[in-house]
Amino acid sequence: MFPLTEENKHVARLLFSSGTCPRCIFRFCGVDLHGPYKRPSKELFNDLQKFLETEKDELILELPNPPLKKIRLQEDGMDNLSGNGEEGSSATEDEIIASEASDLRVCNVCLGILQEFCEKEFVAKVCQKVEASGFEFTSMVLSVSFPPQLSVREHAAWLLVKQEIGKQSLPLGRNDLVQLKEAYKWITHPLFSEGLGIPIDGKSLFEVSVVFAHPETVEDCHFLGEVCPDCFKPAKNKQSVFTRMAVLKALNKIKEEDFFKQFPCPPNSPKTVCTVLEIECTHGAVFVAGRYNKYSRNLPQTPWIIDGERKMESSVEELISDHLLAAFKAESFNFSSSGREDVDVRTLGNGRPFAVELLNPHRVRFTSQEVKELQQKINKSSDKIQVRDLQLVTREAIGYMKEGEEEKTKTYSALIWTSKAIQKKDIGFLNDLKDLKIDQKTPLRVLHRRPLAVRTRSIHSMETHYLDEHHFRLYLKTQAGTYIKEFVHGDFGRTKPNIGSLMNVTADILELDVESVDVDWPPALDD
Repeated sequence: MFPLTEENKHVARLLFSSGTCPRCIFRFCGVDLHGPYKRPSKELFNDLQKFLETEKDELILELPNPPLKKIRLQEDGMDNLSGNGEEGSSATEDEIIASEASDLRVCNVCLGILQEFCEKEFVAKVCQKVEASGFEFTSMVLSVSFPPQLSVREHAAWLLVKQEIGKQSLPLGRNDLVQLKEAYKWITHPLFSEGLGIPIDGKSLFEVSVVFAHPETVEDCHFLGEVCPDCFKPAKNKQSVFTRMAVLKALNKIKEEDFFKQFPCPPNSPKTVCTVLEIECTHGAVFVAGRYNKYSRNLPQTPWIIDGERKMESSVEELISDHLLAAFKAESFNFSSSGREDVDVRTLGNGRPFAVELLNPHRVRFTSQEVKELQQKINKSSDKIQVRDLQLVTREAIGYMKEGEEEKTKTYSALIWTSKAIQKKDIGFLNDLKDLKIDQKTPLRVLHRRPLAVRTRSIHSMETHYLDEHHFRLYLKTQAGTYIKEFVHGDFGRTKPNIGSLMNVTADILELDVESVDVDWPPALDD
């Protein structure tokens, strides 16, 4: 059923005569039914012609500036229009011969977007590119980017329509106008879904992006830069100041009379359709979490690079993430963990929670067995680390790892040296200290990357094991974020109190192990 009524006829005639395509005419007439837009362009054009025919087979078309013109509909008028819609030699000044060739004219509003670019042939080409991209996906979201000058042309067409509905007292407002992007998706979503055999889902992590451009009309926006210069400011990563948002801002600001002086209403018909600048497929990040043990005292957590020079051949991050990067066929990754240990500190016990964000992964579907095999592969690749509880998690779940991080507790084992000879009784009092408060000024060794501040931390409990006159082992349970090395040697008085000051000796730490990180995440898995 044709969606326009007698009430829409004046607006439809006005737009049709100026070179507007049927689907854009539907938009300006407030047609919000999806069905009519999905019909083939040729059918829509023929039906619109029939709808606009008068009893005498003539259209009386009223334009805002030029005098009245008549369009005589003739079936044999194909020779009177050139391929780009220009008038042929047989057309008189007061007559434009409408013909089947007219539907080949590029729409003066959408610049062809709602013509050939939403037909099955174009969608099929995009689907071919998507299928050849190498991504795994079970749904998709379609993202389209239109040239900013479309907003200018739509504004010009709306001002024209606004004049007409004022004359006809039609109940049609700017908010009734169907957005171009909305109409485009009404038409193409079912075609993409059918072509790829998947649902179109706005929440899908797999995105197909189509970017359109129209070089012929790129200067349509330039007058706005002169009239509303405040709306156009250079922005990072933008090649032009004439972005869609800046253009819309200027159009909201410019007065109608100023717009009429600067831009033709209706907009001129272009000679060319839009071009497709880019068809790009991307997949949202996926996240893998687990726990790692670090058994080496010569391995940093992250790549250790100073002044562009690498100091260690590998890192915990790389030994884990390189395998994940290859398995997921991702472009890059971000590694994060619940705290970090120094290069010479081991992480034992049930390990330290970590998460890896894999960016733009091409493979995303893994069975639990495949993830288990991936974990085994990581563990076989190096004796410096081991991974457990490897699993796919959501972005939201990573928040559990960082949530209340400073309220968590961590357990350490430290080998302590003292300058003075000690006996077992000299260290026994440390066992009785509970929830000892210490003040730690940012350690000298991390001052280059951490702000200077004094942080209060809690030593919840300590347990000592006497070894010999100058050595004992100290087990500590502390608040997360405590600098253990500085708590032992004092960092030139920057941590108070410290083991040295408590025992009235010079103390230093020879070895340090993280025994446990008390974060109940990620969930433990059966081995």
